[in-house]
Amino acid sequence: MDGVTATGVRAFARIVARADGRGGTALPVLDGEGPLALRRTRASGAEAKVLVVGAMSGPLGGDRLTLAVRAERGARLHVGSAAATLALPGQTKDTAHYDVRLDVAEDAELHWLPEQLISAGGSDLYVTTRAELDDGARLVLREEQVLGRAGEQPGRLTSRLTVRIAGRTVLDQEVACGPGAPGGWDGPGVLAGHRAVGQLIVVRPEFADRPVAARMLGECAALMPLAGPAVLVSAVAADALRLRRLLDEALLLLGR
Repeated sequence: MDGVTATGVRAFARIVARADGRGGTALPVLDGEGPLALRRTRASGAEAKVLVVGAMSGPLGGDRLTLAVRAERGARLHVGSAAATLALPGQTKDTAHYDVRLDVAEDAELHWLPEQLISAGGSDLYVTTRAELDDGARLVLREEQVLGRAGEQPGRLTSRLTVRIAGRTVLDQEVACGPGAPGGWDGPGVLAGHRAVGQLIVVRPEFADRPVAARMLGECAALMPLAGPAVLVSAVAADALRLRRLLDEALLLLGR
């Protein structure tokens, strides 16, 4: 159940995708509430498509939002969002939390491709994305974060991204930016003055036999194989448009 308390909104949404036995993907569970409204859109071949539609402003200070997605064996699921997520200050100074949990079964495929997360001035958001994959699962995960709107200083944004394959952690990283973040977040070793930062994770079983070599993708992006059938692309850019271009080019290089 969703609700509003003295310290913010509580909301939970859940998506379950399941092979329908006819070459397509069914959605037996599509349950969203509050600011996490879910809409099924036109399918593409075997792939079911869902949009997360922001039904309310936020996340605001003190909000706690949770989205759980599961692709069961044989399912093909694409999840996007209708618009960027805008973290805003709330009536309280409490940190907002947005937790995403992705579970992908053997022989299932999930594309998690939301629009950008924008950290508006005065906001304080802790976002976690945790992907748990069975052996033989496939994943394309993109996250993009923009620090501040045009001409605005950012809020505080802390982001943790964890990917586990067959019970083994292949990536666990946390980045904190904005006021109150550890010193150096905007220095040459982290963002170097850029205001958009993004990650692309691609997990495919064939990478185990044919690893992708590490390389630079221009001056602001790097491709790195992980300790498993997975690849990480990290990028920074001056703005959201340039960041998306970098990540799209990387995905084309890896093969969609």
